[in-house]
Amino acid sequence: MSGAITAPAGTDAERAHGRIAGRGLWTLLVTMAGTFLAIMDSFIVNVAVPSIRAELDATFAEVELAVGGYVLVYGLLLVTGGRLGDLFGTRRLFLAGTAIFTVASVCAGLAWDPVSLIVFRVAQAVGAACFYPQVLAVLQTGFTGRARATAFAVFGATIGFASIAGQLVGGLLIHLDLFGLGWRNVFLMNVPLGLLTLAGAARVLPAGRPGEGRTGLDLAGVGLLSAALLLVTVPLTVGGQAGWPAWAWASLACAGPAAAAFVAWERRLAARGGTPLVDPALFRVRTFAAGNGVALAFFAGNAGLFFVLTLHLQHGTGLSPLAAGLTFAPLAATFALASLLAPRLQRRLGHHVLTLGYAVNAAGTAGLLVTAWLSGPAATGPLLVPALAVIGFGEGLGVSPLIGTALAGVPARDAGAAGGFLETTVQLGMSLGVTVVGLVFAAALGGGEAAPAAYPGAFTAALLGNLALAVVTLCLLPLLLRGSAVTARRTAAAPEPSAR
Repeated sequence: MSGAITAPAGTDAERAHGRIAGRGLWTLLVTMAGTFLAIMDSFIVNVAVPSIRAELDATFAEVELAVGGYVLVYGLLLVTGGRLGDLFGTRRLFLAGTAIFTVASVCAGLAWDPVSLIVFRVAQAVGAACFYPQVLAVLQTGFTGRARATAFAVFGATIGFASIAGQLVGGLLIHLDLFGLGWRNVFLMNVPLGLLTLAGAARVLPAGRPGEGRTGLDLAGVGLLSAALLLVTVPLTVGGQAGWPAWAWASLACAGPAAAAFVAWERRLAARGGTPLVDPALFRVRTFAAGNGVALAFFAGNAGLFFVLTLHLQHGTGLSPLAAGLTFAPLAATFALASLLAPRLQRRLGHHVLTLGYAVNAAGTAGLLVTAWLSGPAATGPLLVPALAVIGFGEGLGVSPLIGTALAGVPARDAGAAGGFLETTVQLGMSLGVTVVGLVFAAALGGGEAAPAAYPGAFTAALLGNLALAVVTLCLLPLLLRGSAVTARRTAAAPEPSAR
């Protein structure tokens, strides 16, 4: 067994009825604190960009590196962080990653120029990539039965809350200007949260043991995977703003061969008894393979929607960043509600709770499209709220059950690497969604400094891309559901593993 957790948390009765209490509850709270830190930090900096540029005399490119550099490095290192947890123990990596993240947050809050801010943001990303995959490993290996479904439901609700809290809290902190620190507060607020998370993790996370029969980290695999991800994510992140130069297309063209080289190396290493960064056998687990495909399409649609909606609200309707963030609040509320309801619905519908969630998400997206098309320039925040609330409910039903289902058949020894790979797929999907939907939006806008009157039409056109991604997600879902049925039959036939 890996170093994730040595025995399922909670009593047999708690696991049977989905209740989590005692040490299991504290374990869940600590891992959710880590989840909140990682997700919120991806969003909170966005609203601070104007203040950072003004105080540090930073160029737009420098601020873009401070924001995008975090996302890029975080996405590159997630699989490596997950595998390190499998090799050296989940608790150890969670503590180390949280400590790095917290110290880097202090340094980012004290940054004296744009370069130092970029460096410390990258350090934050390294820390987050170390501790975040351990969250999924703990949820997968530390809980069973209904308790696991409950844990993943809380995980989904935390993601929704953190993503909106990042925008709202960031705007509020800058507005209040606590202690005259301005934008620095968006980084310094991580410090007390990080210290509390560290103290809790040191007390309640099981010590675990390093992976049995494992050798060291697959450095060649790390290099090949990082190269493949860089070749994809860099052009997706900056290619559009650079006008899609030749190097961006060449980079994307080289990503396929680099990925093929990574797969060939992993297979070769596994065949000779080594420890690959991502065990090729994972992709023979149908739920894991299909779950990654569903996650790619699903999160591409969500990220694309958030991107173009923010542009429409701020540039098309003239809302402030804080007011635009408040428009997302109903979506976050229904997302959290649906995430908490998902375990109950899953007991009645099984994995078809995902069918319901993605159907509701597609219906909400269609409703938003119709609203934007009929309203035109009058498509302000309040008019969009009903459709956004429906989308949030569908997303809430579609996130935590998806992650739980995708990881259901993964061996405990590979839980960290599998969680890191799944989260990397999520990050790639988000980058792809922003790029593809953003291209549709920019093409409809006509490029350049468009007038506010041009934004409603561009927003409507972009929503067609979002609706297409929602439909693709529904079309991919049967692959996951069939794989889930196979995994369930195998699990029912296998003996229950003894707790250590």
